[in-house]
Amino acid sequence: MGSSDKFLHMTQQLADYMVAHGHNHDPILRDLATETRNLGRIAGMQISPEQGTLMGLLAAAIGAKSAVEVGVFTGYSALAVARALPSDGKLLCCDVNEQWTAIARRYWERAGVANKITLKLAPAAETLRALPASYTFDFAFIDADKSNYKIYYEEILKRLRPNGLILIDNVLWSGQVIDSGDQTEDTVAIRELNDFIAKDTRVEAVMIAVADGLTVVRKK
Repeated sequence: MGSSDKFLHMTQQLADYMVAHGHNHDPILRDLATETRNLGRIAGMQISPEQGTLMGLLAAAIGAKSAVEVGVFTGYSALAVARALPSDGKLLCCDVNEQWTAIARRYWERAGVANKITLKLAPAAETLRALPASYTFDFAFIDADKSNYKIYYEEILKRLRPNGLILIDNVLWSGQVIDSGDQTEDTVAIRELNDFIAKDTRVEAVMIAVADGLTVVRKK
């Protein structure tokens, strides 16, 4: 079997098994997922449980103290990352939706991590560009409007410390990235960023088939 053959076609039963055999069942995150699910179709914006666990593991593994998230929604990913930070760690969260982030705030308080999180309700590009030049991050997560992914990537990368990580969500975009007939703005933006990162000599990167695709970038 060649390396290109070493992948599984994921079924729901197999996915359930995978989630069940990781530490993906925190009661607060479970309750947050349930409340988010009640929002209806928009709930699909929430990351999967195993992705949240992976993000927390990676943040803890690199000893992250300063983190940033672009795209908060109801706060699941931020909660997972904030928990992985030390008691004096800081997470900057960027979003524009007050209704969804109000849910996030409640669960951050309940989980005891609200003191680590600063929420900025403004366009993320503006928030990032307004940061002092000396401001640095150890860990970042990008999961927002796809057309601005490249902007967020560049603004974060120049503030990321060496060996820091950027995680980028939805990089497989339900498989649409390989459909040349899909020239919609979001698909094109994701496709172009994927192509760019694959050749970016400033970083090392791997794309993994977690949920809707996750790229993990390490700054050299």
